Amino acid sequence: MSQKRIPIRRMKTDPFMEAAIEEARKGLAEGGIPIGSVIVHDGRIIGRGHNRRIQSGSAILHGEMDALENAGRLPASVYRECTLYTTLSPCSMCTGAILLYWIPKLVIGENQTFMGEEDLLRSKGVDTEVLQNQECIDMMTSFIENNPSLWNEDIGTTP
Repeated sequence: MSQKRIPIRRMKTDPFMEAAIEEARKGLAEGGIPIGSVIVHDGRIIGRGHNRRIQSGSAILHGEMDALENAGRLPASVYRECTLYTTLSPCSMCTGAILLYWIPKLVIGENQTFMGEEDLLRSKGVDTEVLQNQECIDMMTSFIENNPSLWNEDIGTTP
C-alpha cells in the first residue's frame, strides 16, 4: 500500500523582504555582516542597502542606515509614508533613525538572533511586524557562530 503524498504549500515571501534578503546576501558575499534592508514608498523600493561596516570601514553603515543613505535626501513627508524592511531586528542606532524620520511601518525578517528596540518602536506608534523568516535566522545564526568578534563589534558589545 503506497502512501499518498500531500504537497507542502510554501508561503511566498513578500517581494520586499526578498529584496532585503538579497541585500543581506550581497553583504555576506562581500565579506560583511549579512543584514539587508529596503525602504518602500508607494509600492516601490526607493532605497536599498546592506551592512557595510566592514567593507567601508564605517562606524554607522548598518543595513537600515545604508538603505536610508541610498534613498537620498527626501522630504520628511515621503518617509512618513514608507515601510522599512530589514532582515534583523533594528539596533538602537537604526531605531533612532526610524523614529527620527517618522517611518510608520517596519517589517523585520527575524529577532531570534538579536532582539533590537522593538518595544521602543511600538511604544512610539511604529507598526512593527516580525516574520521569523527561516532564511534570515539561518544566515545570521551561521554568521554569528563563524564570526563572533565581528558580530559583537557590530552590535556594540564585547565577546
